[in-house]
Amino acid sequence: MLHLTGFGYRGTVDPARVLRQDALLAAALLAVDVLVALTVHTGGRRPDVLGWTLLIGAHLPVVLRRHAPLPAFLGLVACVAPYHALGFDHSAPQAVSMTALFTVAVTGTPLRSLVIGGGVVGIMLTVKFAQGTAEGTQALRVTGWIVSFIVLGVYVRVHGQYLASVVERAERAERTREEEARRRVAEERLRIARDLHDLLAHSITLIGVQTSVAAHVLAADPDRLDRTAVARALDDISETCRSARGELRTTLEVLRDSEHGGGGRGPLPGLDGLPDLVEAARAAGTEVEPPAAVGADGVPSAVGAAAYRIVQEALTNAVRHAGPGARVRVDLGTDGSALRVRVTDDGIGDTGGPPGFGLVGMRERARSVGGTLETGTRQEGGFAVLAVLPLQGGAR
Repeated sequence: MLHLTGFGYRGTVDPARVLRQDALLAAALLAVDVLVALTVHTGGRRPDVLGWTLLIGAHLPVVLRRHAPLPAFLGLVACVAPYHALGFDHSAPQAVSMTALFTVAVTGTPLRSLVIGGGVVGIMLTVKFAQGTAEGTQALRVTGWIVSFIVLGVYVRVHGQYLASVVERAERAERTREEEARRRVAEERLRIARDLHDLLAHSITLIGVQTSVAAHVLAADPDRLDRTAVARALDDISETCRSARGELRTTLEVLRDSEHGGGGRGPLPGLDGLPDLVEAARAAGTEVEPPAAVGADGVPSAVGAAAYRIVQEALTNAVRHAGPGARVRVDLGTDGSALRVRVTDDGIGDTGGPPGFGLVGMRERARSVGGTLETGTRQEGGFAVLAVLPLQGGAR
């Protein structure tokens, strides 16, 4: 493929097609120049065999004018210079000469075009004025055509570069919009995955623990079945399922609303939902010390939602990994600039099995409101989660 600069092409074109087009142009220019040589005589004698040979030879380099502009121009000069020096009709090769000058100007830098044009004009005027004033005056008229075609070529080149830059900026802007759209889609997918993980992991963990309790009661002593304990465990499972179904329905409604241009996220779970999380963890058999009441008036909804999800995931991990008999404590506090969330347990910290996405999700929750989150084992045993959520970040 061939890359053409200055001819209005963007990218690459078929070199065979370019060669055919330039060959047709050379043939058309030859026909025009032959007709001029036969009918118009502005100076010089009619070409003889050598003159026709030089005139035809001057058109052959035009076939390569876009493949090799400067060598093609030099090849034309090699034929036109002796043609004029031998005194043949000076008007005949003007069309092909101006085409070659235009090609050099449109494919090269303005400085190169200026140097070549100045050299051609200087040589021509020097030779013509040496032949006489009349010849020099006629050469001055030709100089105007030379300058005009060089200026036209430079203008076409600059204008083509400007159009190419406009198109490139438009394409870059389009790519930027597409990348922004892909980024937003990725963020939305991540948010959906995080919401579903927080909801389903918590509910499934509680259901699993409550099911294990019911199975243990049924298998412990079938002769003295504790129907009350079994019924209580099944009621807890049913309540957990209803809560999960309701929250899942709310999440799906928010997603459908966003898809239809609603743009809203609906009511977010907040600090007022923490007591329900504590009761659900207690129903799973984990001793949880509830947090002290924190006024939600000064806490933005986004910060409250992040705190709710962090506590939810921390309690889920405690129920899953802390072991039987573990005690969990939830602490909330605010100093006017940030909400601090701390969840600790004194369990065994069993982290066997493949790693999940809980800790990653909690960190993403904290970062979503400009906060930080730290997790790790405690020196006295157990595990701790500490999140610092700026109130101003949540407002933003």
